[in-house]
Amino acid sequence: MQGFGDEDFEGESGLEIQKAANAELDDDGKPSRTGNLWTASAHIITAIIGSGVLSLAWGVAQLGWIAGVATLVIFSAITLYTSSLLADCYRSPLTGKRNYTYKDVVKNNLGQTMYVACAMVQYANLCGMVVGYTITASISMAAIQKSDCFHSRGHKNSCSVSHNPYMIGMGILEIFLSQIPNFHKLSMLSVVAAIMSFAYSSIGVGLALAKVISGQGERTTLTGVEVGIGLSAAEKTWRMFRAFGDIAFAYTYSQILVEIQDTLKATPPENQVMKKANIVAVSTTTAFYMMCGCFGYAAFGNNAPGNLLTGFGFYEPFWLVDLANACIVLHLVGAYQVFAQPIFSAVELWANKKWPKSNFITREYKIGIGKKRNEFTSVNLMRLIWRSSFVIVATLFALILPFFNDILAFLGAMGYWPLTVYFPIEMYIAKNKIKKWSRRWLGLQLINSVCLLVAVAAGCGSIQGLNKALKTYKPFQVKE
Repeated sequence: MQGFGDEDFEGESGLEIQKAANAELDDDGKPSRTGNLWTASAHIITAIIGSGVLSLAWGVAQLGWIAGVATLVIFSAITLYTSSLLADCYRSPLTGKRNYTYKDVVKNNLGQTMYVACAMVQYANLCGMVVGYTITASISMAAIQKSDCFHSRGHKNSCSVSHNPYMIGMGILEIFLSQIPNFHKLSMLSVVAAIMSFAYSSIGVGLALAKVISGQGERTTLTGVEVGIGLSAAEKTWRMFRAFGDIAFAYTYSQILVEIQDTLKATPPENQVMKKANIVAVSTTTAFYMMCGCFGYAAFGNNAPGNLLTGFGFYEPFWLVDLANACIVLHLVGAYQVFAQPIFSAVELWANKKWPKSNFITREYKIGIGKKRNEFTSVNLMRLIWRSSFVIVATLFALILPFFNDILAFLGAMGYWPLTVYFPIEMYIAKNKIKKWSRRWLGLQLINSVCLLVAVAAGCGSIQGLNKALKTYKPFQVKE
């Protein structure tokens, strides 16, 4: 990490040196970008709508109708606002030069110290996401096997399923997909992943709505789960903290916003297109979140499960729940790459700058038949070994730490405030020279302070969950 903090990278991807001599060039001499409003929106939706959408019913249940719905709306607005601030910081304030990564934007607006701090938080968060996605995908794959087992052998039979083979299978698939050179080549994968996220969210909403319409909806309250037998006031507070955090983090995608913006065409201006993409993606996401959270709470009441789909059990319609879990897996396969690309790019840019004449690092070997060889099917030894090694290590972490989602919740709590709120606001203040103690400055600092408190509270809640998980921890022995 220290090596990355000392360099000013000026490239889009570690190994984008393979360029046709007659290719159209962008304003910085690099190949012309082809991204647009819809590809950017697809990238954002792929990143923002994770399987965590299925836990929103649980979050609303902890907070109740009033605080639950208000929290969904407030954090949607905060995310949209701070993302728009970040989009305006894409080009350097003095030179108008493009910044290719989030940390470069921070460096050009806030200086070297903040640059290093941002890089550490961003990459810790991104690494945590890919490990967490490996675990979550294995849970959904195991759920499909378990559901089919109950359907064929009866519900009284033991259908214990190990997650390990599915984590390994996910890792093998991601090794192949990780060879996609850069964000620019991920558009189709992101579109498919975004469609999958809509599919499983819609299935969850549909099942919940059917339960409500049939008159089987359970009791709900304005203030959420009630203190009483089996739930102390302290436990209720911890749950509320975790619910605030889950809802806030469900909107987070700022750690890859700049990388997504860097795929957009130069005209119209990238910040204008990115703001529109933010509106499309966040509005769409909020609509789905409201439906999943509210319909799920209406269906299951104060007993809403942590995963909306598991609330319908492994019974009928088992095929529909299986389909939803399959869609989750396909979505996470694409989301894994969206979050991994900035990590891949950072290391490859550093290596390319360090050893620019090395064939191992810079040479591309075309794969194909006759004249059908193209950039997508080229192989680079550095990319092959480095990215494969990263995926293997990430998979190993998933196998060793099956409770990693608790760690991920802690990383999310620590990364949410600086990446989504603090850096965008401070860069906006610095770029626009907003005076201290002015109304706008006070308003921005109010948002800053509220989000910091939410992050700290959620961090405390995740530490409590991590403490519980450690008491029953057994590596390589995850079964359901």
